[in-house]
Amino acid sequence: MHHHTYLWTGPKAGFDDEALRRPPHAEPPPAGSRPEVIDRYRQVAAEFRTSDLPPLETAYWLVKPRSLVRGTWDETKEAAAWLGERLAEYMPRSAAEADRDTARLARPVDAAERLRAGADVSYGHYLERPSYLTLAAVTCSPNRTLPELPCPCA
Repeated sequence: MHHHTYLWTGPKAGFDDEALRRPPHAEPPPAGSRPEVIDRYRQVAAEFRTSDLPPLETAYWLVKPRSLVRGTWDETKEAAAWLGERLAEYMPRSAAEADRDTARLARPVDAAERLRAGADVSYGHYLERPSYLTLAAVTCSPNRTLPELPCPCA
């Protein structure tokens, strides 16, 4: 078992486009569907795997381009430390004053425990408006939530 880490910052409007953050339905819209529904399905089908937008389900980071992997860690402590370092780097820019509290940066300890148990870890924070930050550590080989997803290292 190992862990891949991911980081995304971008405009909140992009983050809010949930259709592009979930995988396309297995079945396309039926014939006769409204053209905008068909166009939206085609867009999602074409862009979900290649987009750098964070997926709604953390495990789906594994199907995104390999270039989005920020680190690969065999040890849960190292993956959790990476999350903690990124939180320390970005939280001074948080939109919420409470998130700037350095005592809250102890969360990576919890992250290490969750990763050790095979779970994924994901954090999201509003930065200066209108930006958003997503950090994730995804367990791989296999992922507990979606074991059929391939490892990006393969």
